[in-house]
Amino acid sequence: MTERRDTMIKRLRMRSMRRGIKEMDLILQAFADAHLDAFSDEDLVLYDQLLSENDHDIYGWVGGQFPTPAQYLDLVTQIAKGAEGVTRPD
Repeated sequence: MTERRDTMIKRLRMRSMRRGIKEMDLILQAFADAHLDAFSDEDLVLYDQLLSENDHDIYGWVGGQFPTPAQYLDLVTQIAKGAEGVTRPD
């Protein structure tokens, strides 16, 4: 990983809250805030790769509408668990 860890986490947080659909903004921002600091470097790289996927695909994986690719299965399962009860901030 050539990017500094703290810089990468800041970038991933920003990418998590500036998605193409509002639902993913809410879900991924909450997930990033709760988990990125504790992620290993390898987990951060995988999360970065996930964020490069299409938002509609990620939303479908998180919601269980269609199968999640094997490389993202554990990560998407973790995101889906955290997505329960995510609501729009007041």
